[in-house]
Amino acid sequence: MPRTHTLTLPGVELVYDVRGPLPPADGRPALVMIGQPMTADGFDALAAQFADRTVVTYDPRGLGRSVRTDGRSDHTPQQQADDLHHLIGALDAGPVDMFASSGGAVTALALVAAHPNDVVTLVAHEPPVNAVLPDAAAAERARAAFHEAYQARGTGAGMAAFIAMTSWQGEFTDAYFARPEPDPATFGLPTDDDGSRDDPLLSKNSWPVTDYRPDAAALTAAPTRIVIAVGEESAGTYTARTAVGTAHLLGQEATVFPSHHGGFLGGHAGYAGKPREFAAKLREVLATP
Repeated sequence: MPRTHTLTLPGVELVYDVRGPLPPADGRPALVMIGQPMTADGFDALAAQFADRTVVTYDPRGLGRSVRTDGRSDHTPQQQADDLHHLIGALDAGPVDMFASSGGAVTALALVAAHPNDVVTLVAHEPPVNAVLPDAAAAERARAAFHEAYQARGTGAGMAAFIAMTSWQGEFTDAYFARPEPDPATFGLPTDDDGSRDDPLLSKNSWPVTDYRPDAAALTAAPTRIVIAVGEESAGTYTARTAVGTAHLLGQEATVFPSHHGGFLGGHAGYAGKPREFAAKLREVLATP
């Protein structure tokens, strides 16, 4: 069972979980798993596949159990990276290995750029950064469209538009913007509006994540081995294209992992992936010199 800890930082009580001993008994780095806006519980299925390693998960600032007191609601990679830097320091076990997914992968890139000695190997899985896309302006327009649907008609409408964006194949062309707005009921989403407008995914709170511009010079100069990962089932979609673009920015090819954007998820969390197969690939990548 994980041991839960709280790290007090300016503006937040950062909650994290540790599975296994610190420092790790076998001399391998602790394996930190992060997401955004996903919280620690999203990694339960993947962490269970690494019972032989010390695994650390956490709830990012302002999400889940990590209650913020700084009066802000935005989620910036730079702030999250600073939190992670302090968290890694609090582990007091030296540099870590890191698996980072989605917005967490963007945070991890910001961490390595700012604190290159914190991470031995980073596996950044499908980081959603618009700047690496040839159709970056259109991607921003598509993002604005699901935000507008959310503001106008609530969570169901916003999430339906988000799913339509993230499942679209290829660049966001005129054909994409000419489509009718998707019906939330088609995806099993609520059609009523509960009035809330603070969802971290659908509001503008996480726009700094997709607006982030990776510092290629800092990342390629870092001692960290960086592996950009993409799901085999994601091919052609938004986050697959951002993964491929980020890999090219760093002078590499994206490494293909099993399943999709949430390929490490178990059946209890959202769109289930293949956590066993995903973990096997992650082990292989982490073991590569």
